Amino acid sequence: MHFLRRLRARFAPLPAIDAPLWLAALAPYPFLTALSLAEQARLRALAALFLQRKEFAGAHGLEVSDAMALQIAAQACLPLLHLGTPEEAIAWYDDFVGIVVQPGDALARRSAIDEAGVVHQYHEELMGEAMQGGPIMLSWQAVQQCAHSWEHGHNVVVHECAHKIDMRNGRADGYPPLPAGFMGEASASAARQRWHGAWAPAYAAFREQTIIAQRFGGPRPWLDAYGATAPAEFFAVACEAYCVQRTRFAAEFPALAPLLDGLFRRPGL
Repeated sequence: MHFLRRLRARFAPLPAIDAPLWLAALAPYPFLTALSLAEQARLRALAALFLQRKEFAGAHGLEVSDAMALQIAAQACLPLLHLGTPEEAIAWYDDFVGIVVQPGDALARRSAIDEAGVVHQYHEELMGEAMQGGPIMLSWQAVQQCAHSWEHGHNVVVHECAHKIDMRNGRADGYPPLPAGFMGEASASAARQRWHGAWAPAYAAFREQTIIAQRFGGPRPWLDAYGATAPAEFFAVACEAYCVQRTRFAAEFPALAPLLDGLFRRPGL
């Protein structure tokens, strides 16, 4: 039955997004209003497909309005903006349907094993989470904060969608599937080597900078320090910063910006 509902959704008429609702959805987010008119038109078509194929659910009594869903859809589709036709681009998100929206940050129960083999149980506060082959969870409070935190390269919606892109070829590890002919490379192995050759040292340097800042009072990195916890998180925080503050991101990470240009197929590359 779930498959049939998804199949019907694919062939149903696209939902109409009227102009006042669309403009109201973009208005709080300067990185969306700064897009060209052509880019906004592409984003609107992608958002319509996204709304057709995804199912929103509010948690803890939250009711997800059309305006809320549209704000999330517009930001979720930002990484897809230049990935071919809307149908081709939205296929990058084919592995999930559900989007669970929490009123605020969620508490997730975690466990970790220390060097002595002792298991520790703890709770982690989450603004969002992307589950392998499953839904995305978002804090509505964090989504709203994206209207202000973009100057620091933060965007929880893009962050979780970047994890979904990363998961297209397996678990989230910071090495997403690369398009054919990536950066002019003749083979998939050469493309992957080029990616690894830039991202591995960038992650190591960022992790060291973050540790020095946290432990010894060194200068804080511009990119979210959460990126220092794992290569997958470094990729996700890099993607969110790239999508909402590309100029600053390119200045901070000149070796990585061209690779994300190639991954997301920005025009002229």
